[in-house]
Amino acid sequence: MLESRDEWIKKRAYAIWEEEGYPSGRDAEHWAQASSERIALEKTTAEGSTIDIKPKAKRKTAVAAAAVAEEKLATPAKKISKKAAAAKL
Repeated sequence: MLESRDEWIKKRAYAIWEEEGYPSGRDAEHWAQASSERIALEKTTAEGSTIDIKPKAKRKTAVAAAAVAEEKLATPAKKISKKAAAAKL
C-alpha cells in the first residue's frame, strides 16, 4: 500500500462524507468507519488476498448536476450540415 494509513483513512472518510450528502457533525463517525474498513483491509491483505479498496471518485453535487441538466435543456442543440454552414458564409 503506497499511501500512509492515515492518508488512506482521511480520503475514505471524505468519500463517506460525500456519499452521505455532506452532513455536518458526523466527522468522528466517518473517521471510525474508514478506520474499520482499513483494519479489515489490512487483515485481508495479511491473509494473502490482494484486494485493494480505494476511496470513491469525487462526484458532482446534486445541485451542480441539476444546473448542468437545466442548461442543456435551455439551450436547444442545432444540427447544421456542412453544406448549410458553408452557404451561410
